[in-house]
Amino acid sequence: MQEGQSGEKSLKKDLGLIATMALVIGMVIGSGIFMKPGKVILAAGDSTMALLAWALGGVITLAAGLTVAELGAQIPKTGGLYTYLDEIYGRVWAYLYGWMQTVIYGPATIGALGLYFASLLLPFFNISESLKLPIGMIAVLFLTAINCFGSKYGGFIQTVATIGKLIPIGLIAILGLWKGNGQIFGMTSGVNPSLGMGAAILATLWAYDGWIGVSFVAGEMKNPAKQLPKAIIVGLGIVILAYLATNLAILHVLPAAEVASLGKLAASTTAGLLFGEMGGRLINIGILVSIFGALNGYILTNARVPYAMAMRGQLPASALLSKVPDSVGTPVNAMILQVVLASLLMIGWDPDSLTDIAMFVMWAFYILAFTAVFVLRKRQPNTVSPYRVPGYPVVPMIAIIGSIYIVGSMLLDKPMDAIMAVGITLIGLPVYWFLNWTKK
Repeated sequence: MQEGQSGEKSLKKDLGLIATMALVIGMVIGSGIFMKPGKVILAAGDSTMALLAWALGGVITLAAGLTVAELGAQIPKTGGLYTYLDEIYGRVWAYLYGWMQTVIYGPATIGALGLYFASLLLPFFNISESLKLPIGMIAVLFLTAINCFGSKYGGFIQTVATIGKLIPIGLIAILGLWKGNGQIFGMTSGVNPSLGMGAAILATLWAYDGWIGVSFVAGEMKNPAKQLPKAIIVGLGIVILAYLATNLAILHVLPAAEVASLGKLAASTTAGLLFGEMGGRLINIGILVSIFGALNGYILTNARVPYAMAMRGQLPASALLSKVPDSVGTPVNAMILQVVLASLLMIGWDPDSLTDIAMFVMWAFYILAFTAVFVLRKRQPNTVSPYRVPGYPVVPMIAIIGSIYIVGSMLLDKPMDAIMAVGITLIGLPVYWFLNWTKK
């Protein structure tokens, strides 16, 4: 562990509480709230069940955030969940999580956000659909280049983008609830049979996803033991209220069946009806800013996991990936690896499939993380921590049960995607054994 600790000293502690909260809000509020309302209604079957799915997704996510915040307060190191699993369960489980984060989750989320950003930019400027992939890649490459100059630049973009993205959400929520006159509850999606609540909640969890990313940069926070719990709790509370208000507003303006049929265009269509053509275009700019900010947040945080692994010699070319140029104090090579893998996934996959795969593998490892709180308390019963999860043990149990429900639902609904995700994760084991063998 000494190697990792010495490596962390070369990372600059540039992130304050405001920037840390902006990371939580900015990474969570991205594409999901604008891209998933139609998919949630299709899966749930009607508007009431769809709203319940958004609420349950929020409850599970908040319970998860409250639980992981205790791990972050006691283990305030760069690498987030990878580091927590390493400290509590040992290197094999930590390695499998880090491998999954490096080759599946991080690249998949970055790739999906890049493609979502491009798909909304195309109609805005009447650009040909054939340019979606190159535009998505350009957005990913541009933000990677900015973040390679240091976390303070990425943190600045995150703060500005977070303020910008709350504007369209606030305007849609307020004016939609005020001016809309449609029936909100009990309206059918118009499609039978529905996929069920498991698929609906899984779709909302993409919209709620991203909060864990702030723990990856704990080593770059000025006071991580106090900052991290505050950022997760306050940030997620704001997000849940914003999501419920936005979905209520969209359903107040558009019938549930139309929201389902519009899919990814439901939010922008609502904006056009509320604000007219010019106002709708301005709101769409805000939506683009929202996705751009989320993409920036993932690029800023996700590379810290392969960096933390490389510090321990757990990836091929670890010596290269663990390098931190003194001039910028950020893991440039690890970020380049992430953007290369993301670009490959963008070429071969559609964004919706990428989001489902990412959610399955992440929540499977979350089960271990939430259980780790019980292990840590039993192992260190007298430890004084600056933060303890409220409602223990009920809140961690909600997080565990919700995670098991989500993982089980995807195994039943999309078994091939789930099996593929598990297979890619398990490929990490022979890599791990080979690296250990070469060391010996």
